[in-house]
Amino acid sequence: MCGIAGFIDFRNKSDEEELKRMTDSISHRGPDSAGYKFVQEEKFQVGLGHRRLSIIDLSPLGGQPMEFNNYTIIFNGEVYNYNEIRKELISEGYQFDSNSDTEVVLKSFDKWGIDAVHKFNGMFAFVIYDKGDHCIYVFRDRTGIKPFYFYFAEDLFLFSSELKAFHKHHLFEKKIDLEALALYLKYGYIVAPYCIFENCYKLQPGHLLTLNLSSKKYKIDKYWDVVDYYNKPKHDISYEDAILETEELLKSSCEYRMIADVPVGVFLSGGYDSSTVAALIQANRKDPIETFTIGFENPKYDESNQAKKIANHIGTSHNELICTLKEVQSIVPKLPLYFDEPFGDSSSIPTILVSQFAKEKVKVSLSADGGDEVFAGYTRYKNVLSNYKKYNYFSENVTKKIGQIIQKSPLNSFKSIMDNPQLVDKIIKLSNSFTEGFSPGSLLKHSSQRVDQNFIDRLIGTRLPTNTSAFDKYKDLVNGSKNELDQLLVMDYCTYLPDDIMTKVDRSTMSVSLEGREPLLDYRLIEFVAQLPDEYKILGTQQKRILKDITHKYIPKTIMDSPKKGFGIPLNDWFREELKDLFEYYLGEKFIKEQGLFEYKLLYKLKEQFYSGINEQFEFLWFIISFQLWYQKWIIDEKN
Repeated sequence: MCGIAGFIDFRNKSDEEELKRMTDSISHRGPDSAGYKFVQEEKFQVGLGHRRLSIIDLSPLGGQPMEFNNYTIIFNGEVYNYNEIRKELISEGYQFDSNSDTEVVLKSFDKWGIDAVHKFNGMFAFVIYDKGDHCIYVFRDRTGIKPFYFYFAEDLFLFSSELKAFHKHHLFEKKIDLEALALYLKYGYIVAPYCIFENCYKLQPGHLLTLNLSSKKYKIDKYWDVVDYYNKPKHDISYEDAILETEELLKSSCEYRMIADVPVGVFLSGGYDSSTVAALIQANRKDPIETFTIGFENPKYDESNQAKKIANHIGTSHNELICTLKEVQSIVPKLPLYFDEPFGDSSSIPTILVSQFAKEKVKVSLSADGGDEVFAGYTRYKNVLSNYKKYNYFSENVTKKIGQIIQKSPLNSFKSIMDNPQLVDKIIKLSNSFTEGFSPGSLLKHSSQRVDQNFIDRLIGTRLPTNTSAFDKYKDLVNGSKNELDQLLVMDYCTYLPDDIMTKVDRSTMSVSLEGREPLLDYRLIEFVAQLPDEYKILGTQQKRILKDITHKYIPKTIMDSPKKGFGIPLNDWFREELKDLFEYYLGEKFIKEQGLFEYKLLYKLKEQFYSGINEQFEFLWFIISFQLWYQKWIIDEKN
């Protein structure tokens, strides 16, 4: 795990010192060493910067940028099956100077070109400069575990693992993209390829970007898409055989992610996903693995006892930290430093804390994200499918007409939202789904929004176009009309998972130079499970059926079946009490009017409703506060 940054400057106005400033701004991603390569050509400059977190081959031989023949690579991530690929390359006559996966990736590209990416099992974002063909190649892993941002304007191409590096280049222009801001206000994160700044983008998961340095043009191609596997026929396999094959894939995935030359641990929350990962890993080892959990003083949010029970049963060396209110609150002002794009998922706070705790003993920690998206674990899936069945007897023409009528009604006014926020919110989201084309996918898309587009237009003071994004991926399903669950799983896998969950885990772990690994996101696992029958995932009221049955082989059901509390914290209480000053300042009339982005009266009404004891709109208010903290750090403070 590392950090990469750099530029291609077609105006020849950059230099090596600028490259170093960009790269060193993300030194937390790689504190062990740094490397820089600056190339001056007649018509362009290339800057390649790397910060190294040494995990595999700790020697200087694994340092970057790394060169071979015409190619230079900077690589962030891990390719877990590099030893198998290395043996194949050796059989083809290649020799190796290091034991690093970076050298394997580089020589794989030399051997197979862009097709090499299909051999890699891992998490990665890497850049290869081909000085012979004058091309830049950028790859991002299939699920989007590792980030990659790029900016292209006025003949300047910038790239980095984190946006903060762009602020260190003197030609980077910061102008907020209002359409991206609208996406953030809806969901609490900005879905790829959009970014908070104009001319700035995220490379989407499973994609390759090729920049031709002669023509100054780039193209983006897709090399992998989860939709392709949901579009395949379902496996004709018994449930018993499906359990065996899924379990073997899980074991293989976990073992791959234990490969390291440094200590490795596991985040253990007490839920099915992390418990399965910890149990599978410990089952193959005599020595106890390190597991980490944090608890809270408030029992409403504390799951540490459940994690401890599971750790005791499977025999790990368990580490527990009970966090105080003061420790949790200390993170809030630092969030914009860690998340240099607006980010509204408050579970980032405990994720940062558990990362800090784990870093005291290990340099790598396995997380268990993706279980809900792969195995259908979210409660909202059942709710959406229930609502779909309830209204599906209407024809498409009828539902569209109903939606149009509701959208033109007074229900869409701000006054109505204030009078009965919960009921009106549900009606508006349902009508939006009706208008778009009623389906489980459209229902999930609109129910995932904290506020609708009309409210955002009033809040920002302008009518914004509606972006097409990965929230529309469910429409690519050939069998979408026949398989409602697939629509929901595809949408979350392509939006919430990479742009919320993976962003949260990457920035939280990297903030303390800890490598996070994701065994439940092995591409072989999702390709197989995507083709399993729905009833292997949800049967009656039971969700994540097949994963839970595998877990029960290692941990008794009586231990596992405790109510899941989620990785939450009582933010709404704090903002009425301990954090009220912060709330008042960033939602205050002075700050809002000087900022000039939002309509103050609308936010004032929401704030007053919150103070009256109504929590329905608090999550949206937290999105606003998170944005304001980000704005203070990256717009106001950067000017001073």
